[in-house]
Amino acid sequence: MPAQPDLPARGVLVTGASRGIGAATAAAFAARGDRVAVHFRGARELAEQVLAALPGEGHALVQGDLADPGQARAVAEQAVAALGRVDVLVNNAARFLNPKGEGSRRGDHRVTEVDYEAWVDAWQQTLATNLMGPAHLTWCLARHMIEVPAAEGLPAGRVVNVGSRGAYRGEPAVPAYGASKAGLHAFGQSMAVALAPHGIGVVTLAPGFVATEMAAAVLEGPEGDAVRAQSPYGRVATAAEVAGALLRLADPAMEWASGAVVDFNGASHLR
Repeated sequence: MPAQPDLPARGVLVTGASRGIGAATAAAFAARGDRVAVHFRGARELAEQVLAALPGEGHALVQGDLADPGQARAVAEQAVAALGRVDVLVNNAARFLNPKGEGSRRGDHRVTEVDYEAWVDAWQQTLATNLMGPAHLTWCLARHMIEVPAAEGLPAGRVVNVGSRGAYRGEPAVPAYGASKAGLHAFGQSMAVALAPHGIGVVTLAPGFVATEMAAAVLEGPEGDAVRAQSPYGRVATAAEVAGALLRLADPAMEWASGAVVDFNGASHLR
């Protein structure tokens, strides 16, 4: 279902928008004519580059660590202050936690290989960002969508979560990541039921491998060909393809998709 450019511009918060899927998603919504709040945790320079490249006007930067409940609430408040109203929340920010504390790049925490301290740290930090962060942000912005009327012609709101094929296929190298995405899928379905009476639709996209900076080490390494061969298309998705799917799922006409977890993996995993 294509977007409807004749409808009023929306306020859109995209989390984790300094790179990869988030940056592509911010660009897709801005190209539609929406006003976008570009969220980042620490990569201000990259986020500023994303912001500067967005077409249109009324965009803004918002900063905060979504693993911290107080900062998650502050991110929601920043977005509302910048956009006036948030009509669409895209919960994209996520971490593949490196157990050595080296940032958000992929880092194994295999149950047979890491020590207990690293195991506990990986689970706590991954769930805090990938599951608790979206839960807290959704609470803040769902309440805002209910309390502040939408522009004429727009629904009360849309929440689109970025889940993962790994919730179904398994992530033995990064089990906390897979579990966090499975939790996000279930959370989205719970919110779809809870928020439908208020006119807010909630849907989750579950991509497979995507050609982003976070996945580059795998795709460019010895495993790359095997990963691409998982799909009968012989490739992985682009960030722009994922962004296009998120844009469509957030469309006002897509209300009846609420509650769905939409596979987006090029037939690399069927269920």
